[in-house]
This record gives sequence, C-alpha cells and structure tokens, in this order.
Amino acid sequence: MTALTRNARRGAGGFTLVEVLVALGIVAIALMAGLQATAALTRYAQRQSDMLLAQVCAENELVKVRLARQMPGVGDSLLPCEQAGRSLVVALTVRPTPNPNFRRVDAQVRDGEVPIWRLTTVVGRY
Repeated sequence: MTALTRNARRGAGGFTLVEVLVALGIVAIALMAGLQATAALTRYAQRQSDMLLAQVCAENELVKVRLARQMPGVGDSLLPCEQAGRSLVVALTVRPTPNPNFRRVDAQVRDGEVPIWRLTTVVGRY
C-alpha cells in the first residue's frame, strides 16, 4: 500500500464542512417547525380557557335575567364578571321583538375591547 492510498483512506472517513452545514440547516428548520407547533398549541389552549370562562359569564347573566321572573327593560348595561382570577365584562343588551310578550337578550363577553363570546336568548312574560 502506498502513502497516497493511506492518505485517501484517512480523509474519506469523515464528513465535509458542507455536509455538516446542510445537516445543521435541516435540524434548525425542524426545530423551528416544532417551536411554531408548540406555540400554536399554547395559543389554542389559552383561547379554549378564555372561551370557557366567557361562556360561564354569559350563561350566568342570562340565568339572572330568567330568575328575576319579570320582563327585562329594554337597554344596554355593562356588568363585571370575575372568573378564575380573570376580570371580564359582560355587555347585556335587551331589545324588543315583534311580539310584545318577548324580549331578545344578548350577552357579549369581552376582555377589554376584545369580544370573546356571545350568547342570545329570548325571555317571555311570566
């Protein structure tokens, strides 16, 4: 075996700089995709939590209207709602319907100015 053959074999055993850089690029892209997927899942879980709390607030206000056992007055009102340490606001809107025995009641829950949930019902005379 000549010296040229021994040197060629020694160099053939490793990776070139280009191959290492390509592998690092692929790993970086895969890690970024995983990070974005994790962030999306976190945002989705937070959104689900917000929607659940907002739904509880809206349902509570509509149940209060029904339990009052009287026809709600037409108009708008803002009511605070504290759920799980979060301060939300319920915008309660009462509107007349074509039938004077019924009123439409909308409960829209907001976090600041951002609407989260809207629930509507019809309340009749008792």
